[in-house]
Formats: sequence, structure tokens, C-alpha cells
Amino acid sequence: MESIQRIMVVDDDPHINELVKLYLEKEGYNVECYLNGWDALNAFKNNPPHLMILDIMLPGMDGWDVCKEVRKISEVPIIMLTAKGETFDKVLGLELGADDYIVKPFDPQELVARVKAVLRRTNPIKSLDEKVEYPNLSVNLSNYNVVYKGEILELPPKELELLYFLAAHPNKVFTREQLLEQVWGFDYYGDSRTVDVHIKRLREKLQDPNEAWQIKTVWGVGYKFEVK
Repeated sequence: MESIQRIMVVDDDPHINELVKLYLEKEGYNVECYLNGWDALNAFKNNPPHLMILDIMLPGMDGWDVCKEVRKISEVPIIMLTAKGETFDKVLGLELGADDYIVKPFDPQELVARVKAVLRRTNPIKSLDEKVEYPNLSVNLSNYNVVYKGEILELPPKELELLYFLAAHPNKVFTREQLLEQVWGFDYYGDSRTVDVHIKRLREKLQDPNEAWQIKTVWGVGYKFEVK
């Protein structure tokens, strides 16, 4: 892994770009700024950063489309930084593959903390024994590998970490807030439906109702990895 992590900031407001760049460079990151989605996407394809901070309302190609195009080729973490603060927008961003969602106006120090947290999650130092196995399912956190029914299952980092955490605590019920804290690794200020979105996507990929294990909803409480 490179000693200096590169962060791409995409916002059509040059003042926001400069503010974010100033705070992140103080923390030792290498920061590149872009004013529109097209230039950012082309630069991303040529040399992907370690993390992207992405506005939604951009000229030409908006942030939604940039996020979709990036997710076709990469799992590099994306933090949405936008004035669009409705729950619908937050959920859409997460469903499109964003790792976090911050609403403007924002505190630059909070943004820095979020960046550090996302990078810790997506570039973790894991021990080699962090692996759980069940019939037809193996989740290995040391190399971010999931095998389901003998086939490698491609999962985004957050889905894999959520699956691992639940599977590592069989039959234990967790609230959405507990899962946000444990899996996301920081006090998440967004909507707890983040967990619901990721559970839904996991269930779509682990569909067999005959397995000896299931991700179960505990109504009014949260979720558990139930083992029969």
C-alpha cells in the first residue's frame, strides 16, 4: 500500500474544493480537485484514488452518474458531500454504492474524521484468523473473500463487513444503531436505513431459504444471523 493516500474531491464550487483540500492535506493526504464529473471520471479511470469525495449537483455529468460509473469498475470508497439532505437522496446514494453521505453545510473536521473512518474500514489491518464458515458459506475478512456454494461472491466492502459481523455473532440480535457503530466504525449521522439497504442487498445475493443459516429480521429490534 502506498505511504501517502490519494483523495479525489469533485465539487463545482472551487471554494469548497480548496477548503477540503486544505484540511485533508494537513492530515497528510494527497488531494486532487475537479470541478465537473466528466474530468473526474476520466482522471479516475487513468489513476484511481484511495477515496473519492463527490458532490451530486455537478455540471454535465451529475454525482449520481459518476457514482454509478465508478461502481462499474471499482470499489474505491465514495463519500457523497452534497446539499441534497432528504432521506430519499441519502438512501439513493447508499444504494448506488456510496460508503457515506454528508450534507452541506458541513464541519471540515467531521469530514476529515469520516474520511479516516472510511479508509480504516476499506484498508483494514486484519489478522489471518478472521474467518467464519457455515455450510455453503465462507467469509474471510483477512482477504475480503466470500465463497457461497463453492463460488466466489463479489461483495462491496461494507456488505462483506456487515455479513462477517453478523455471522461472527450467530443468533445474537443487533439493533440498526449497534450495527452502524460496529460495522461503519464511527457515530453515523445519517439515516439508520443504511443498514436496511445493505441487508436487502445481502439477502438478494444469499437467496436460498433452505440454508441452515439465514439473516433474520427481528421486528422492532434489528437483525440477527440465525443458525439452525
